[in-house]
Amino acid sequence: MPEKMTETQIKRLVELNADKDEMNRYFDTTTERDAFYREKEKYYADINRQGIVNCLNDKHEVTLVTVQNQLSEWLTKNKQFTQVVTPAFITKEMLSKMTITPEHPLFNQVFWLDAKKCLRPMLAPNLYELMRDLKRAVKHPVKIFEVGSCFRKESQGAEHLNEFTMLNLVQFGGIDEGSQMEILKEMASEAMTFLRIKDYELVMERSEVYHETLDIVVDGMEVASCSFGPHSLDERWGVFDAWIGMGFGIERLVMVMNGYNNIKRVGRSLTYFDGARLTV
Repeated sequence: MPEKMTETQIKRLVELNADKDEMNRYFDTTTERDAFYREKEKYYADINRQGIVNCLNDKHEVTLVTVQNQLSEWLTKNKQFTQVVTPAFITKEMLSKMTITPEHPLFNQVFWLDAKKCLRPMLAPNLYELMRDLKRAVKHPVKIFEVGSCFRKESQGAEHLNEFTMLNLVQFGGIDEGSQMEILKEMASEAMTFLRIKDYELVMERSEVYHETLDIVVDGMEVASCSFGPHSLDERWGVFDAWIGMGFGIERLVMVMNGYNNIKRVGRSLTYFDGARLTV
């Protein structure tokens, strides 16, 4: 009877980002299987170890930081956006303004600190408030972005993390009504070119918050999502001019750019370092 790898062997090779075809092989005997496993385990462990060495000795920053810095450079130097920082805590009232109430699917994914305050599941609430107040203060269009952690109870699966990094940008004002979608498509193309991602799709998708979004999809996975206003949410925030917004999932970008099979390799971790398993 043909032999497959054991669950323990497969788990170890998954940790090392081994090729899936090698994990699905059949063998005539357990001796043949175990010899093949030892060979591949050593091969992929050496690759992981070399990745750690390269980061420590040459790169000096993990790829998660590199990608968010690349996008930040594109926005500040090429697009004249200003980087901002806002609190990681938001209020229940702010979530409600995003229509995230107890009846909403996202409500149960929120990490609550107390009855009225939570860790932000998205950057949008703070940016809504900030772009409105900045435009009131300066009386002209505002272009801002933020890079920061967001938190959701969605740790299951290879594409989700409880803590993940978002880069959200928004331009408020200075946009001709009806031009929003073309501007977003152009910016999506520029961003992918800047990151040297050639194979991607722009797909219209239904959204639990924005109703409909323009998503950037790579290898079947959404890596960014775009929306624009006027929108039904705007009045709740005192926003009345046209705007565009785009949010990038940094870990997902790193994942597709490096061919990793699990997003946990590239997130904030004490188990992985720059995509490499530390137990090598």
